[in-house]
Amino acid sequence: MDTIKSEGFIEDSAEKNTYGAEKPIDLDDVLTNELGQFGPFQLRNLLLVALPIIMSAFASEYIFSAAAIPHRCKISECGERIKLEEFEPEWIRIAIPETSRGLSSCQRFASRGLGINGSLDNCPADLFDPDSTVDCDGFVYARDNSVVYDFDLGCQEWLRALAGTLNSIGTLLVLPITGYVSDRFGRRIALVINVLNLAIFGIIRAFSVNYPMYLILQIVQTTLGAGTFSSAYIFAAELVGPKYRVLTSATSTSMFALGQVVLGSVAWVIRPWRYMILALHIPCFLIISYYWLLSESVRWLISKQKFEEARKVLENVARVNKKQISEKSMAGLLTPPQTSVPSDGEKPSLIKTVIRSKVLLRRVCTTPIWWITTTFVYYGLSINSTSLSESMHLNYILTVAIEIPGFYTAIFVLDRVGRKATLSVGYFFSAACNIAFSFIPNDYFVVRLIIFLLGKFAISTVMTSLYLYTSELYPTEFRHSLLAFSSMVGRMGSITAPLTPVLMDYWHGIPSMMFGGMAVLSGLLVLTQPETLGSKMPNTLAEAEAIGKIK
Repeated sequence: MDTIKSEGFIEDSAEKNTYGAEKPIDLDDVLTNELGQFGPFQLRNLLLVALPIIMSAFASEYIFSAAAIPHRCKISECGERIKLEEFEPEWIRIAIPETSRGLSSCQRFASRGLGINGSLDNCPADLFDPDSTVDCDGFVYARDNSVVYDFDLGCQEWLRALAGTLNSIGTLLVLPITGYVSDRFGRRIALVINVLNLAIFGIIRAFSVNYPMYLILQIVQTTLGAGTFSSAYIFAAELVGPKYRVLTSATSTSMFALGQVVLGSVAWVIRPWRYMILALHIPCFLIISYYWLLSESVRWLISKQKFEEARKVLENVARVNKKQISEKSMAGLLTPPQTSVPSDGEKPSLIKTVIRSKVLLRRVCTTPIWWITTTFVYYGLSINSTSLSESMHLNYILTVAIEIPGFYTAIFVLDRVGRKATLSVGYFFSAACNIAFSFIPNDYFVVRLIIFLLGKFAISTVMTSLYLYTSELYPTEFRHSLLAFSSMVGRMGSITAPLTPVLMDYWHGIPSMMFGGMAVLSGLLVLTQPETLGSKMPNTLAEAEAIGKIK
């Protein structure tokens, strides 16, 4: 989801260009005045792309296929031979020490070496030395619906968590690949290719014969298929008018959250991880039909000067929306752009501009921290939700479903209380919930769940608000580059988030305290930046530096 395109929030409205000429006819103007900002055609597009957006969430199925499984040492002296023996027989505590979290996962009492053995039904206590412990030489697992069981990953938590880290690295690597395909061959091709790669490599991964194969296919799948969300989002965002872009973006991200609900539900119903992966990815082949169902993006066609194809799409939009587009507007949109007037002097590079402007430099040092925090907390809470209780599927479903009201809350409060208040309160509230969660006893399950969900609700509101606020802080000339830079650096958060459950072995509250600490830091940093509510989107560096200053 982090790969949302910034165009959905950027609405420049300069009436004159740099050289004082009349502003050429723009697609946004035609949508606003003639075709309709959100008519039946745009609604149909949004409903169509909802399906691949839902499917884009399936790349996170590692949360279940590589889920941690309770395990303990195999006690061969008592007749245990396989990995799926009874997990807690009556005699188990004479062979395995207990910890604050139950039976030890990685150690057992040493054998006295008496030369006699017990059985699964009766295992004598004098076979073991309660004063000496040794590491496991084999494992028994509580269930078999994870790669942990199939590939015998007991007590290799860092290796197990590597699946999530590689998934996040793949979603970082996919950005330039999808961007190139989308800009070179079209949005429709990019969408179909991404979903097909998601399906093909997902299905192959279901037949992994060892854990290295599973991991390699994990990063290949996301590197070549995780651009599904951004490719589908473009279809929804590029043909709606400025008035509906924030709403369309929130709806798209809500569809992603719905996809996570579908993921959790399928994993709940289909427990074997191989069959679960197949059930999720086989339907993805339906998206092949989108090559014929979806019209290519008008904005892309115009940018590539494919004017005849663009004309057909525009006429179709007018027909479906029961509107008319004037010949003047059609001609204005489908006329090759004039060669720009050469500049009087060489413009400074982005890096030099940032270094020379103290205001811009402070923002460039600040916004990436917001993004790291947001992705770290957002994905960390989703991943850690499965350990809330034994009902890991229900926990996950509730945790991702709470995102939907969080996304729409941002729409209602951003233009009422402001950007700074929305973000800082969102960070501080999420921090308070996470820190409080660390100290709530496990016996208070309902209270823990409510506090956990409130923390996820708050960070979801921040997630939607962050794109808009970051865009509004930077001038038009550098906006896309600096927003992309913040988002790319922010990937550090989603890459490290899958590793946080491992820290629970040292203290159960470490992940929550880390989430809370990062959120407090970002909430404070938000207060160092100006409010942008009611301010014109800055076109120049001077306008960006003047935001928030008393005039």
